[in-house]
Amino acid sequence: MDLKGSTLRFPIFIFLFIFFFASGCSTPSWFPIKKGPPHLAKTKELVDKEVLLVDGEEYIRVANPNVSESMNQPKYIYVPVKEYLSKKGDFSLLVVRREEPTREISAPPGSPLPGAEKEIFVVSSPKHSGSDLKRKVLITHFDDRTTTPDETFGDWVSEKLIKEVDRRSQRVLFIDYLMIKDFLEKRGMDLKDLETPNVLRLLNEVFGINALVSGYLSGPYVFTTRTAANQEGTASAIIRIEMRVLDTLSGKSLKQLSANNPFNAAKERGPFPEEKAKIKAIDLTLSDLSSALSQELDRIDWYCRIVKVDGEGIYLNAGRRSGLKVGDILEVFRPGENGDWGELKGKIRISDFLGIDASKGAALDVSKPDVRDIVRQAKREGM
Repeated sequence: MDLKGSTLRFPIFIFLFIFFFASGCSTPSWFPIKKGPPHLAKTKELVDKEVLLVDGEEYIRVANPNVSESMNQPKYIYVPVKEYLSKKGDFSLLVVRREEPTREISAPPGSPLPGAEKEIFVVSSPKHSGSDLKRKVLITHFDDRTTTPDETFGDWVSEKLIKEVDRRSQRVLFIDYLMIKDFLEKRGMDLKDLETPNVLRLLNEVFGINALVSGYLSGPYVFTTRTAANQEGTASAIIRIEMRVLDTLSGKSLKQLSANNPFNAAKERGPFPEEKAKIKAIDLTLSDLSSALSQELDRIDWYCRIVKVDGEGIYLNAGRRSGLKVGDILEVFRPGENGDWGELKGKIRISDFLGIDASKGAALDVSKPDVRDIVRQAKREGM
């Protein structure tokens, strides 16, 4: 009886193992491309190979035959299954590998989106700040979860995002990421802790950084159709970028944004279509994200910190580049708990500028100004 029970349990265990393993490696719901098996994937040439469905057409991942001709060529491309079967000698097929869990993309809740749509998720309530002073923002190099380890885009995407936001907003002053990286490393701090409340508060107190933007990207996934001469072709690409905005004073998340480009909009023809398609996919995705990010950064309340008190001189970590002017009146607040502002201490007047972006103020009616006190633009009468 025990032998029969063991015999029955073994195939059930194998079935459950295969079922959960396959479920864990499923394609993210946001991705407009689905894995087979379509009817052509059942042929003996493709039985163990990775076949994807894109808008009803079947593609297969192969080694790029032109990769040795240019350093800019991707190592792998996707070609139509019919094209591969008609000229198998031109391609080196890859064995299917399961995606690593760390490279999977967690889709936000909601219905899957079709390939021709884009999505942007907003999870915070907007607030408006009327100040024209520039908020200091740090955009980190994005975590790169690209399809090939020898081709990364994280730092490049961050730089393009900075340029896009800077073009759209006059209220943002970007802080150099490499400078912050060097600052933390000299103090023995790990970049992995950059988003922790203690490190965020330190960046706020030292550099006056109001917000930190971090994120990651997945892709770009490139799909290619070659001509008979195999010289030129058509390629499309899709990429997903996710980011979040963190408040350095409280350490809390202000907003989460994510987007992927419309698949058909990133179609390119002619020479080097894969590279052109990837660049176009990134540009399309960043265009929408930069617009949403600019609006969010513009809503952040402007403030800076007192970094030194020397006699009657009160020194701030914001100055001319932040938009301050000699004679500006600022209010001084005691820091509260959990990122809140405490009681109003009084006012100071800007008297001089120092360094790259620092200033000196004189007390008007401040009661014992201290290092790390919060300073903001005084409200105008009638506001």
